[in-house]
Amino acid sequence: MLKNIKRFLILVLIAIILLILILKVFKVENVILKNLYPIEYSEYVYKYSEQYQVDPLLMFSLIKAESNFNKNGVSSSNAIGLMQLMDSTAQEVAKNTKIEYNSNETLYNPEENIILGIKYFSELMKYYDQNYILALAAYNAGIGNVANWIEKGIIKPDGSDAENIPFKETNNYVRKIISNYKIYKKLYL
Repeated sequence: MLKNIKRFLILVLIAIILLILILKVFKVENVILKNLYPIEYSEYVYKYSEQYQVDPLLMFSLIKAESNFNKNGVSSSNAIGLMQLMDSTAQEVAKNTKIEYNSNETLYNPEENIILGIKYFSELMKYYDQNYILALAAYNAGIGNVANWIEKGIIKPDGSDAENIPFKETNNYVRKIISNYKIYKKLYL
């Protein structure tokens, strides 16, 4: 009886080892992660990221954090679409594009939402000398708040101490996107 139990445990252990090896060989982890971290709307994200000179993987990370790729998403503050744009921000950004702006139609249209969101983010990147941490903080909390935090010494002008961002939502937002970004780079580079 004891020999049978011992044989059974050895077989279970061998089966577990084989399963782990099979999972590693077939990179099941990457398949699962790619389902959790998709590159939906890639035709738009890649096209407009190139046009506005931003990293497309950072934009996928932002979209994941903002709407989790839900083109019909609306936040509690009425930010709309994939990139969760406020109507006033989108209207302002649209003035410098070929988009004929109509708030609901434009913001719920995946391509137009992505154009406006990426263009706006690229403007923030220029404003902050390509510092994506400060650009992300401003995308969420606004340029005025980020300027105030820097001026008061709450965060450094280089954003290296983003963990000090005083708005809990913005602090979590920046951390989440940085985390997403690391995963996107691991999966898609």
